[in-house]
Amino acid sequence: MIDSVLIANRGEIAVRIIRTCRRLGVRASAVYSAADAGALHVRLADAALPIGAALPAESYLNVSAILGAARGAGVAAIHPGYGFLSENADFADACRAAGFVWIGPPPEAMRALGSKAPAKALAESAGVPTLPGYHGADQTNGVLMQQAERIGAPVLIKASAGGGGRGMRLVEDLAVFPTALEAARREAMSSFGDDRVLLERYVPRPRHVEVQILGDQHGTLLYLGERECSIQRRNQKLVEETPSPAMNASLRTSMGEAAVRLGRLAGYSNAGTVEFLLDDDGQFSFLEVNARLQVEHPVTEVVTGLDLVEQQLRVASGEPLRLSQADVRLDGHAIEVRVVAEDPLAGWAPSTGVVRTVAFPPDVRVDSWIEPGTRVSPYYDSLLAKVIAHAPTRMESIERLSRALGGTRLDGIRNNLDLLLAVLDDAAFRASDIDTAFLEDRGMLDQLAEPPSQVLAAASALDVLGPKPVGNPWQRRDAWRIGRLDQPTAWLYSGQRHAASVTLDLRERGGVVRIGSAEHRVALSHNGVSVDGDAVAVHDIDDDLRVVLWNDRRYRLVRAPAAELEGGATGSRSAAASGQLTASMPGRVVKINVEPGDQVEQNQPLVVIEAMKMEHVVEAPHSAVVSAVCVNAGEPVTAGTVLVELGSPESNLGDAADENDT
Repeated sequence: MIDSVLIANRGEIAVRIIRTCRRLGVRASAVYSAADAGALHVRLADAALPIGAALPAESYLNVSAILGAARGAGVAAIHPGYGFLSENADFADACRAAGFVWIGPPPEAMRALGSKAPAKALAESAGVPTLPGYHGADQTNGVLMQQAERIGAPVLIKASAGGGGRGMRLVEDLAVFPTALEAARREAMSSFGDDRVLLERYVPRPRHVEVQILGDQHGTLLYLGERECSIQRRNQKLVEETPSPAMNASLRTSMGEAAVRLGRLAGYSNAGTVEFLLDDDGQFSFLEVNARLQVEHPVTEVVTGLDLVEQQLRVASGEPLRLSQADVRLDGHAIEVRVVAEDPLAGWAPSTGVVRTVAFPPDVRVDSWIEPGTRVSPYYDSLLAKVIAHAPTRMESIERLSRALGGTRLDGIRNNLDLLLAVLDDAAFRASDIDTAFLEDRGMLDQLAEPPSQVLAAASALDVLGPKPVGNPWQRRDAWRIGRLDQPTAWLYSGQRHAASVTLDLRERGGVVRIGSAEHRVALSHNGVSVDGDAVAVHDIDDDLRVVLWNDRRYRLVRAPAAELEGGATGSRSAAASGQLTASMPGRVVKINVEPGDQVEQNQPLVVIEAMKMEHVVEAPHSAVVSAVCVNAGEPVTAGTVLVELGSPESNLGDAADENDT
């Protein structure tokens, strides 16, 4: 067995690898950028070495710095984790050439499968079904445009290297193909150092199902079941589960054998994932291969009983696998959700800052790198934690995970906890009626924007009606009369503030809650409160987090700070109203599409910012004339930096009228 490893990565995957190394008695060394000097993986490792500045190109993508750290740590092997250099065959070769054991597939297999274009060609040779598309070597704009016209819209542009939805653009109108191609190439180069792309016919509403493969250096290659990964946003997975509810024994065998057939043709060993699209008729098509450990590998671990990182270490050490295909058993059902630092209601904009509070319930597995005081920077992926529930059945697993998310505290960073909880409690999800368009089709963002008024009424009423004394009304500043008490409350749901006013009738031990134009009569009940005569269960996780159960759904309501009770416009909204468009997060300006004096229309792209390895487009909120461009391409920006100034719509209309009069 390898006795020492350098982990060429960061975040939760570095922490997760360190924990397996500790269990096996393997010395683990970490690397860190300037932004990660105090990170959890740095403190958990047996040794930690700096590798450069915060930008990935100067640290986690810096091959010479990583190899220098490995030499300095005196390790025997290098584990790349996922992302960054994990699918870079040249890096694997460099590790081997420097005398280190590479913990991953052979570089030759990585070249054959790690890039989507050659992988698709190999899949066709292996008799694996594929989608119509283009994966040729000619990457000129003209050829790609011709191929897009041949395939027909909608067409998907995909980065040949890497994964995770980066370097991917859906083109539904070929008129915008050149712009989408430029953006996909730019994002691919930034994330993977490779701007080659392939084109595929877009399948609107498939399931996304992948097969975990594992092989040794002695010719054994197995499939360890499948994972359902259909719940996605921006082509990135949010919820993964195994087994797939769409799978039967025959389909599992067919898909698994296809994955192994492809792996054998490439000479694959170690851990990897073969991804497929699955239609309603049970027909599957090859999508891509991730020649590395996947983010969602924990669900496979808990149902198979295998530690995949341990298996990677043993395979890299030259050990044969200790199981056969017949030994692979799937025990129960597992579901994983990705807790991400982003604001779903702001176009999935990444969130940065300092984690103030974080606490997960004990009856689930949590793979995370954050703790109170962790600073989440704009330089890396926005993943904060993975929460995994395992139970005998799918419904039990869903319910366990839903309870856990309801009781999770995570403050200081905008996150997607409420979205994940809404997905788990959704009737269609529970009925396994899912595909890759699930979030859009089920209107999940609309549900987040405005929780039911009954939920807010129940949470607000308990403050006044509950067992805690409301205080002496003569000493309160709230509006009150003899026999009556008025109290304002405010709650945060999915980062949005929602206010309510509770009027308590001290003689009837009940009251009325007003939320906007809605009005609800409330009273105490045996396990919470009643709202308009209907019992609503309410549970306090702590003084600030209240969970309300309404219509078979859990709602996490966080008490708004006292300073926010009066509400008021946010700075960014005020700035937008004044014509100033600002950066919603720290990042780097990668493209400016306008100049002062340009006439722009509503939703026209003005500036492109790269943050957390994704591009974010700042669009015009209305028709206007550009007054000023306040930044330059390549310039770093902080949250609130003014990017572009627009003239007001009224002044623009006036200017247009003056021109027509001349």
